Amino acid sequence: MSWSGSDGGSGRRGYHHGNLREALIEAALELIGAKGPAGFTIAEAARLAGVSPAAPYRHFRDADALLGEVALRGYERFAERLAKAWHGGRPEPVRAFEDLGRAYLAFAREEPAYYAAMFDSRLALDAHPGLQAASEQAFGVLREAADQVAATLPKGRRPPSLMMALHIWAMAHGIASLFVRDVPSRRKLPMAAEDLLEAGVLIYLQSLGLAGGE
Repeated sequence: MSWSGSDGGSGRRGYHHGNLREALIEAALELIGAKGPAGFTIAEAARLAGVSPAAPYRHFRDADALLGEVALRGYERFAERLAKAWHGGRPEPVRAFEDLGRAYLAFAREEPAYYAAMFDSRLALDAHPGLQAASEQAFGVLREAADQVAATLPKGRRPPSLMMALHIWAMAHGIASLFVRDVPSRRKLPMAAEDLLEAGVLIYLQSLGLAGGE
């Protein structure tokens, strides 16, 4: 794939040869970043990629199919980042759990177009091949982490790890949506979003008898 520079200052990309599919995905990411996941058409993606309006239909039946591919790749990248942060629970599970939360916020901050395609789109997960599985893979990292953290307690006192994973996901996602993403509605914090999440996770774990709680 080859891109030219801007076209007379218009910002239009020039697609010359190579992988049309990748060119359209890059164009969609740019449009999602600028307008949100509901703010682009497949014709706009074609125009930004510098190809004819009919060209995208060789690979995508409509804008939802293109958006679904972006969301799929987002979930795959998200899962990789979470798994790297979790690092198999090393150096110890509670510390790795905190690293997982920071990675969640970092992804929302650094990959806003992917994040929007994943969580703010009109897509049904089960309507696009592979999307449900990719989403479950990302959530699976949270579930594994919750399993290992819960396992630090005696068996009879362990909280349900699925509940823990869902609670932590909701907490991380809420903080990312309210305080991290660069949107007009973002609220200002007197502290780093990572510090807020870490404190919330610690209080939550302690309430379950974990992380030093009674």
